[in-house]
Amino acid sequence: MDSNVSSSSSSATGRSLVSAKVVVAGGFGAGKTTLVGSVSEIPPVSTEAVMTEASEKHDDLSSTPEKVTTTVAMDFGRLTLEQELIMYMFGTPGQARFWFMWNDIVRGAIGAVIVVDSRRLADCFDAIDYFETTQGVPYIVAVNRFDDDLPYTVDQIREALEIAPHVPIVDFDARDRNSAGNVLKILLRYALERPGQPDAAA
Repeated sequence: MDSNVSSSSSSATGRSLVSAKVVVAGGFGAGKTTLVGSVSEIPPVSTEAVMTEASEKHDDLSSTPEKVTTTVAMDFGRLTLEQELIMYMFGTPGQARFWFMWNDIVRGAIGAVIVVDSRRLADCFDAIDYFETTQGVPYIVAVNRFDDDLPYTVDQIREALEIAPHVPIVDFDARDRNSAGNVLKILLRYALERPGQPDAAA
């Protein structure tokens, strides 16, 4: 999509159909692919590749020993909200060696969700820095609860990651459709409430 929010007519309802592109970013193994897969109404397109011994030199598996695949290009999913808004989700690879693709993936996005592993907060610093310096792409922080555990409060996470007060931080379970869907709704509301966003889209 060339613009952040685009509209097309819906012959079935006679109402305008709005589409929006969102990006799901974050560190390695934070739950990006899981989020996209849990809410997508179509079989998600995933570029998961089996991890090899060579990747062990670059990827820290200490907190995710069960992880055997990793995203090497992007994930793609689609979610329809209220039958009037189609949200297209693009998940980025988390490893630094794949960051050269981020600019292309982010282009035209209405906003981004930065997925954070609650056990490895430092892994999301680079993603936050990227969106802080990418003008026009608002982001929210979604802290993934692994094993239903959240070792820090939202205020502690905000302070540790130096997140501005106006940026939403929400804890969620990437495996749960309702929980992950709520994250996307929060992002959409936050992005559309920013000054300069079209009222019609809201």
